[in-house]
Formats: sequence, structure tokens, C-alpha cells
Amino acid sequence: MLMLAVALMAVSTATAQVKFGLKGGLNVTSMSFNSDVFDASNRTGFFIGPTVKVQLPLVGLGLDASALYDQREAKVKVGGVTTDETLRCKAINIPVNLRYGWGLSSLANMFLFAGPQFGFNVGDKDQRITDSSTWSMQNSNFSVNVGAGVTLLTHLQLTANYNIVCGKSSDTTISTGTEQLSMKEGRSRANAWQIALAYYF
Repeated sequence: MLMLAVALMAVSTATAQVKFGLKGGLNVTSMSFNSDVFDASNRTGFFIGPTVKVQLPLVGLGLDASALYDQREAKVKVGGVTTDETLRCKAINIPVNLRYGWGLSSLANMFLFAGPQFGFNVGDKDQRITDSSTWSMQNSNFSVNVGAGVTLLTHLQLTANYNIVCGKSSDTTISTGTEQLSMKEGRSRANAWQIALAYYF
């Protein structure tokens, strides 16, 4: 937060450069459950939305922020058997990254970035996996992005990063047994590798 505050103060100077654009890409999500009853395979999702990039008046430093519609999903196995149910996470995610770049030539530069991401659920909060098992999304979540990218011809930007969820993304409730039902509660997280392409005007 201190680094962001210093960066935002620097943005107010006349030498800061601001560019707006559009960003989209793919999620490869690994949804992990802390209960051995559930298992989820990697699935591909997507994200898209507006983005802004700020070049700070400090050599190599910059900021970027986006407002992205993000969808992630996974097929679920219960007791080793794949069900017909697909878990879907739909959210508005707001990543804010501090970046450091260096030039390769007048046409391209590379950069590293990291920062927090704030997510807000906009999909179905409760989803049924089986007749006796449910999955409930959190209303909001916090995660961290770490990645690298390259800017080409000043307008195109290609990035790859890992999104790490801090805490849980959802709660799972599982009923087992025949004569007497017993309840198990678990937590899940939806970490993802992300590949994105952005165009800045």
C-alpha cells in the first residue's frame, strides 16, 4: 500500500504518461479442494475488460490497472467419478500492478509486474454438485498477481502471470452415509495461469 501511495503521488506530476486500452485473455485454472472427496481438473476460462497504464517519472517504473469480467470453471470428480456438473466462477476482477521495464530496442521492451487483485462475484453464489453436495462462492476475494510481459510497437502488450488466491474462493458442503447422513465442510481455491493480450490507444 505504501508503494502504491508513492506511485499515485508521482502520477500527479506532468511528466506521467497515461494510456487507455482493452485487455483480454485466457485462464488455465486449477481449482483445489481441501476435502479428498472432491477433485477438480484444470479448465480454460477467459477474461476481458478495459485497462489503463501509467508510466511514472521514474526510470522503468509504471502502474497498470484493469476492470475485467473473469470466468473460470472446472469439471468435478466425486469419489473418483467425474460428474456432469461444471463449477463456474464469474467475477469482476480489479488487478493493480506495479511494473518495472527495460527497453530491448526502440520497438519493444520487457517488464516484470506484481500486485494485488480484488474480485467480486457476479455469478450464481450457490451451485449444486450432487443431490447431497453444494458449492458456495464467496461474495469477494483477494489475490496476488506475479508475472512478466513484453510491449511491442508501443501499442500491443503480451503478458503471462500466475494469479494466487489468498484465502478461500468458496465453501463446499458434502453429505455422506446412508441411514445417518454426516456432513463434511471444505474450502476451495481457484488459482490460475493467465495469458493476456492488450491494445493501448
